[in-house]
Amino acid sequence: EPRNGLGPIRQSGDGQNSRVALSSRNCRIIRRNPLHLAFNSWGTHVKRHCGWRFAPLKARPKTLISLRKSQIVALVPGKKKNPEEEKAAQDDVLMREIDDAVREDQYREFGEKFGKPLIAAVVLGLAGFGGYLYWDGQQEAAMEADSEALTAVLDQAEAGNFDSANSSAATLGGESEGAAKSAAMLTQAGIAMDQERVSDAVALYAQIAADESTPPVLRDLALIREMGASFDTRDPAEVVAKLTPLAVPGNPWFGSAGELVAMAHAEQGNSEQAGTLFGEIARNEDVPETLRARARQMAGLMGVDAIEDADEFMAEQELPDGGAASAQ
Repeated sequence: EPRNGLGPIRQSGDGQNSRVALSSRNCRIIRRNPLHLAFNSWGTHVKRHCGWRFAPLKARPKTLISLRKSQIVALVPGKKKNPEEEKAAQDDVLMREIDDAVREDQYREFGEKFGKPLIAAVVLGLAGFGGYLYWDGQQEAAMEADSEALTAVLDQAEAGNFDSANSSAATLGGESEGAAKSAAMLTQAGIAMDQERVSDAVALYAQIAADESTPPVLRDLALIREMGASFDTRDPAEVVAKLTPLAVPGNPWFGSAGELVAMAHAEQGNSEQAGTLFGEIARNEDVPETLRARARQMAGLMGVDAIEDADEFMAEQELPDGGAASAQ
């Protein structure tokens, strides 16, 4: 029977098994893998056209093993290493193994010492971040609700439903905080002014201005409204003292606060200071045009020329030359 595709077995004259009728394909297999012959115990085989010659094999396993080893050495030649090189290679392998073991021990010690605290810190950090996201979402939802309620109050006030708007604004001011509360109270004060309840409006403005939780810009607005609503009953010196910090160029409330301070100076008889401040307001391009026009007129009445370029001013007013002459 064929074995390993190398042809049939027959009994030779000397009593040894040998392979015959090797095909060219079998020869190619043998040439590509000569160890194939060495590790198959089928006796002596000599095939000249294959180009290989093997010594007879004895039946004892020890001889076969010895032959296999000798053939392996013969068929797979290797370069013999220098003993020093071999020792260096062994030392290098040993040092790598030691380093790996030391590193593994260090990782293990680090994990045993800091593993639980690190895991706890990560868990706490994730929990804190999740809590912040939840809180931020709640704050956003509350601000959206307050904004919608304030819009409804303003719509009611514009429609002339002052009583309903005032009631809704009071409810919003009592339930909300921060800017929403201040905006609701400002709306209440504005409704009170429209209904000629000046004292109620002044009290609301004063409450907003004194509330430290109110945003600074709304506190300044409430103070200006308070001084303006009660200007006729207040001491001019008090108006000057409270609004002078706001009556400076660059402040968003410079025009409104400066106008009240200038009027207070005029009430005190300080026409020069009043005229100078009116002139600054009239020349400031950041101030609304209606307020600039009033300040220009007041500065002119107090002998202060608030017009830097008359030709440019007349062009802006779109007045003819005759109208300009009559105005002068």
